[in-house]
This record gives sequence, C-alpha cells and structure tokens, in this order.
Amino acid sequence: MSASSQHSRFAPDRGLTGRMVTTMFLIGLLYVGFTGVLIVLLRGAWPLIVLISGGLFVAQFWFSDKITERAMGAREVTPEQYPQLHGTIDRLCALADMPKPRIAVADNDMPNAFATGRNPEKSVVCVTTGLLRRLEPEELEGVLAHELSHVAHRDVAVMTIAGFLGVLAGVMTRIALYGGFLGGNNRNNNDQNAAIAMMIIPLVSIVVYAISFLLTRLLSRYRELAADRAAAQLTGRPSALASALTKVTGQIAAIPTKDLRKAQPYNAFYFAPALSARDAATQLLSTHPSLEQRLEQLGKISARLGE
Repeated sequence: MSASSQHSRFAPDRGLTGRMVTTMFLIGLLYVGFTGVLIVLLRGAWPLIVLISGGLFVAQFWFSDKITERAMGAREVTPEQYPQLHGTIDRLCALADMPKPRIAVADNDMPNAFATGRNPEKSVVCVTTGLLRRLEPEELEGVLAHELSHVAHRDVAVMTIAGFLGVLAGVMTRIALYGGFLGGNNRNNNDQNAAIAMMIIPLVSIVVYAISFLLTRLLSRYRELAADRAAAQLTGRPSALASALTKVTGQIAAIPTKDLRKAQPYNAFYFAPALSARDAATQLLSTHPSLEQRLEQLGKISARLGE
C-alpha cells in the first residue's frame, strides 16, 4: 500500500494544500516573532524560553494522537470487538490505497467522529458510541471516508500544530510573567524593564493568539468542505454522507448543553461541531462551514455523478 497521502486515491485538493502551506508559514513566522520578542525582553532567560518552546512543540507534534485520544476519552478497539467498524475501514483503506489507521471508540452519546495523528502511518480514527448507534452502514461509511480523507491529506497534523502554537504563546506568557524572569542586576533597571515587559508581553501574546485563531478557523472550514468532497468522490455516494451530516447535526443539537460545552474545545477535530441549535445559528467563527453549505456542495457532487 502507498505510504503517502500524495499517492492515495483520495482526490487531491490544491486549494487545501495551498491553504495549509500558507497557514503553517504565517503561524510559524508569528511564533518565531513571538519567541524573539520574549528573548529581547527577558534577555538572560532566553535559553529557557527556547528550550520550553521547542520542547513543548516537539512533544505536541510527536504525541498529538495520544494527547487527543486521552482528552476525548477514546480507547483503541480490535476487529473482534467492533467487526463492522473495522471492516468498513478496511474496505475504505483498500479503496483509497492508504495505510490503515488505528481504530478507537469513545464512550459518548454525542454522535461524532474525529481523526488525529502526525502522518498516515501514525494516525487514529475515532467514533463515538452515539454515532455507531444512530447511523446506517452506508452513512457510517461516508463519515469514516470523511475522516480518512483528513488523514490522507495530512490536514490533521497541520491543524494540530497550528492550534497548539496559539495555546503555547499563552503558556510562555504565563511562564515569563510569573516565573521570576523579568529583571536584571540593577534594581531601577529591573523595575523599569519589568514594567515594560508586563505591558508588552500580554499584548503580543493576545495578538499571536488572535491571528493564529483566525488562521486556523479559516483553514478548518475549508478542510471540512475538502473532506466532504473527497469522501463523496471516493465512495460515490454523496447522498449517504449528506444523510449522515443531517442526522448527526440534528442529534447533536439535542445533546444536553453541559455535555456539548465539554466537547467544544475539540470542535476543530470533529466531523460536526458540538453546538446546540442556537449556537450553530449565531457562531460566526465556527470551526465548520454551515450545514447548508455542506449539503449544497454534496448535492452538486451528486448531480455531477448522476447518482
């Protein structure tokens, strides 16, 4: 089997590739700039800043699949435990000519799915028990094809890195402000430098977080449309994916608000966002395009395929 997303049979998406490269370049530039500001303001503490930022970045990239699995309560399952789920993934991976990811299930009534991992060989696809209970086999196939396309296109890794850099800016700000690094040998200089840094560092951190937030939102919405397209074209059944989308979105809106709030930090990874009906109507900066947009696109693909 092919070891690279570039050789899988999922339809390539130049628009997605261009957006991923642009997002990573801009966020990387932002991150380097932020680290540079901290080094200038904190002077003697720069080795620690570089060590912390580099260490956290490597850890997040290397263990992103494990971290996300644990955060979302996912557990890896065997073909004996979930034969239909594994069978569907096996068929789709053979159809797409891509490595089979690890398969996990989260014991959660919210119907949803997600994929994570730094590359196709180190990825995991997870579904909730709520999703398995509610979907017909062809609908489940559409959702799983959608998640596998995220893995094949490698946009999961880009979203993981891009999202983490904004959080990391906040962590480094706290370390700088409360870790006793603002100062020098001269008492007056120390007070003056500390006052300047106390004003500048939070402002720079807020700007870094805001820009990374907007960039990841824009990429996230596009990648969901790209995954819907790729899944519909691979399976040849856009109507099944549209049916799954409609069912999942409607069922999520009925989940208790307190459960949705717990899941919302991970919305960028989910097949459908954990939003109530009211939230979905008012959220301007959603991680996902609207249900109407997604269904309209699938309708066009269906007409083109003559389904």
